[in-house]
Amino acid sequence: MATDTSKYKFNLKFYEHLGMSVIQKLPQPEAKFDLYFLAYDSSNALSHSNHWSDRQGIIELTHNYGTEDDPNYTIANGNSDPGRGFGHVCISVDNIQAACQRISDAGYAFQKKLSDGRMRHIAFALDPDSYWVEIISNNKAEDTENVEETDPSTYRMNHTMLRVKDHTKSLEFYQDILGMSLLRTKESPSSKFNLYFLGYVPGANNNVNTNPLEGVLELTWNYGTENDPDFKYHDGNSDPQGFGHIAITVDDLDAACKRFEEKGVRWKKRLTDGRMKNVAFVLDPDGYWIEVVQNEKLKPRANW
Repeated sequence: MATDTSKYKFNLKFYEHLGMSVIQKLPQPEAKFDLYFLAYDSSNALSHSNHWSDRQGIIELTHNYGTEDDPNYTIANGNSDPGRGFGHVCISVDNIQAACQRISDAGYAFQKKLSDGRMRHIAFALDPDSYWVEIISNNKAEDTENVEETDPSTYRMNHTMLRVKDHTKSLEFYQDILGMSLLRTKESPSSKFNLYFLGYVPGANNNVNTNPLEGVLELTWNYGTENDPDFKYHDGNSDPQGFGHIAITVDDLDAACKRFEEKGVRWKKRLTDGRMKNVAFVLDPDGYWIEVVQNEKLKPRANW
């Protein structure tokens, strides 16, 4: 049966309302899905006009054709069982009260408004699939209470949050294997969890203000999970599906994958597996998928 992909529908309005732009689209009609890469790309953006592989702070959305017409189709947002694992993505904004009001005025729902609970300096909006989008501020919230304007061109795609079972194993993996630096640690013993913020920031000393950055990884460790042999987080790629993966770009894809092999990583897909010879996937200690691709600015490899 013939199919016309130009008739397929996919709503990007929520992320565009947050100020993001589609900087690359990779149609895959033979596999009946498309990939959309969104980022902040105004003249104020940290990676303005860069190739998508030479940026930090990208959201990749995967649209499987026809799901929008299935009234029973839902995704697991990662924040309830049996799909708990991935937590949220996060944007940092200029004036958080005005930014949240602008989102609310557009008719979008919130998981947590600024006025909810004790944490009056963060909010969580819900995208059309109920994924959580944390909103934090680059300015002190108490200094912007009476500011009524917000400029989405100044926003940042700040971080992605994953829950991890064993913080020691995860920190070792992301630092020693993937080469990230520990930027900041937030310990909450009264609530029995810690937050670890990692990223590619040379010379980081675990005391970095991460709010203005892009491409940060937040790991959430709940005390005691590492001692439960039956405890496991959901990777998002088996039912119930939702979150797919994070991704890193590297200077030399072949050399990086050789190093990963020597380090004894677990693979989901080696470069030599399947038809896609420009993409590899390694697994972190919790089984989350990590895509590894070439930074095309440093060494051209793929025509995308």
